[in-house]
Amino acid sequence: MAVINRLLVLMFIGIATVAQAAVLPDERIDILYHGYDGGGAQIDGPSILVRKSIGSSVSVAANYYVDMVSSASIDVEATASPYSEERKEQGLSAQYMVDRSTISVGYVSSKENDYDATTYSLGIDQSFFGDLTTLGFGVSFGQDIVGQNTDPTYKRDLQRRKYSINASQILTKNLLASLSFDSATDQCLNLAESESCLNNPYRSVRYLTGTGGYAYQSELYPHTRNSDAVGLRLMYFLPYRASLRAELRQFSDSWGIDAENAELRYLHPYGERFLFEVKYRIYEQTAADFYADLFPFRDAQNYMARDKELSPFSSTVLGLGVTYKVPPGFIPWFEKSTVNLYWDHFNIDYDDFRDARVSPTEFAAGSEPLYSLQADVIRFYLSFWF
Repeated sequence: MAVINRLLVLMFIGIATVAQAAVLPDERIDILYHGYDGGGAQIDGPSILVRKSIGSSVSVAANYYVDMVSSASIDVEATASPYSEERKEQGLSAQYMVDRSTISVGYVSSKENDYDATTYSLGIDQSFFGDLTTLGFGVSFGQDIVGQNTDPTYKRDLQRRKYSINASQILTKNLLASLSFDSATDQCLNLAESESCLNNPYRSVRYLTGTGGYAYQSELYPHTRNSDAVGLRLMYFLPYRASLRAELRQFSDSWGIDAENAELRYLHPYGERFLFEVKYRIYEQTAADFYADLFPFRDAQNYMARDKELSPFSSTVLGLGVTYKVPPGFIPWFEKSTVNLYWDHFNIDYDDFRDARVSPTEFAAGSEPLYSLQADVIRFYLSFWF
């Protein structure tokens, strides 16, 4: 669920927006409740984000985020027992603006009972040509410790590095474009060839036995994963205060996965108080080189995975959202405030991941029904400017 958690954080904080000229963020408080329900897993919890300016050149922010996870997903039901856990994340960031440049630094710490993660980040944005063009560079460095609840001696060190370049351009008075490139490396440290750190330590692969059935053994991944992604975003402002936003993104990694996604989003104001949003997103990826739903025999190859997120699959997302601007003065001590509600519905179809929970007397190994997943994500938050 790490990918889902990270997406929820990004959607809340608004990191993945088209870059703007050097302007400090508004002073505000955001209070969020998020919820995910799908595929036998439930994730929910609160988050609070506070931004404050110090003088006219510095802005600081603090974020506290909690995930309460209850999972009986297909992976868990096939090889383990349902579980519950809690993840807590704290983050600090600061932005320093000088002339047309903005320097950003950040720190995020995330802890759960079997995983600790720490990330440091640095970014620089510079605007040119009368703020019509903005160029940005970013780098982040992470150190994670992967554990396992069933084995207190299990400890894996994971190092993460990411480099980003982005450029935005105001093409016309109504059209803004942004192009980004991200390169990331995840690397296990000080591990033997028979050990892994980039996989879920509880997940197993299955292989055929001589009796026509199958058995399980632990996954084994490479110690390094390199990935690159290119994204293009467009924002077009319509004459009646509405806007269209489009995004195209392509991803590839050293494990053989190639992925593409496209998203279209429409924002429409209604009166002076309401803003409605509709979005549609499609995603498709190929499988990792060492993925298989069912291996022919035990230890069939050097690396083996049965994580459905490394399998070939496609997904669609339909999203709806509404923002209500609270009348000025309705809430004391704040200049303005909004109430925001967003809902996303996911449909995921796996092309080579089968439902191993079905009865082996009804389906032979490798002929089980293909798995599909539907999930809902809800975000409800209040924003207060001061």
